[in-house]
Amino acid sequence: MIADPLKIFVTVAEQKNFSRAAEELYLSQPSVSLQIRNLENELGTKLIDRSPKHLELTQSGEILYGYAKHILQLQAKAKQEIDMLSNEVTGSLKVGASYTIGEYILPFVLAEFAAQYPNVDIEASIDNTEKITQKVRSNHLDLGLVEGEVHYPDLDIHHFMDDEIILVVPNHHALAGLPIVKEAQLQDQVWILREIGSGTRAFSDKLIKDWDIQAKKTYIFGSSQAVKQAVIAGLGIALVSSWIVRKELIAKELTTIRIKGNRLMRPFYLIKTSNHEMSKAMEVFKERLYAHDLLT
Repeated sequence: MIADPLKIFVTVAEQKNFSRAAEELYLSQPSVSLQIRNLENELGTKLIDRSPKHLELTQSGEILYGYAKHILQLQAKAKQEIDMLSNEVTGSLKVGASYTIGEYILPFVLAEFAAQYPNVDIEASIDNTEKITQKVRSNHLDLGLVEGEVHYPDLDIHHFMDDEIILVVPNHHALAGLPIVKEAQLQDQVWILREIGSGTRAFSDKLIKDWDIQAKKTYIFGSSQAVKQAVIAGLGIALVSSWIVRKELIAKELTTIRIKGNRLMRPFYLIKTSNHEMSKAMEVFKERLYAHDLLT
């Protein structure tokens, strides 16, 4: 039994769909189906129960899945150790980030990493904190960079930088002329919020609850970019990462106002599953992440 059919089987099992597995592996669906049939013939048992709308592993399939994951991890580790004999960083790196990090920090870190280690195949994805976390937990990602609190016992969670949250308002807004506002002045405002599952949304919800603020109305958008543009357009006010509005503040397209009291800071986290051994590529990426000039 060779590794490639095992990788195909594992991908089908995790995607629960032949078409999605074929797309992820850059194979045709008939090729994927043929490899699964060959595995079933070789083992003399059915591995997958499937119908047009349903795919589940059989008991035999569950057993093979556990061993296949282990075999693939050992194979990757062996390749990494062989590569390390020549101090060459190779292999693959799948990293995901929540929107603020993914759109404003990760590209710069990856550009430097890719320039130094061109033999590493990099796959990056961006989603909200909860979705990135679940992709890490299901081993679809090696590492995740998230901006929200994460509480799962199967994850290793490491703080790698702090982010400042600021209040932004349209330039013509009634609050725009104030150098500082009190919490009471934020009552009965129109708020622009991120979607549930976003780290920024979780942070905003906690502050609004702690300050006992009643919103006049709320609008919900699925990205930081959309929130920013909604504020610029005059739709309402928002709490956002200072990273996402740097250019707009310089261009005076919107206004930031300090809230009386301490600066609003939140941590950014690097996450991985506890049972996922760090590859050389993962270790080097982590080192470069902590050393990057953007984070200081």
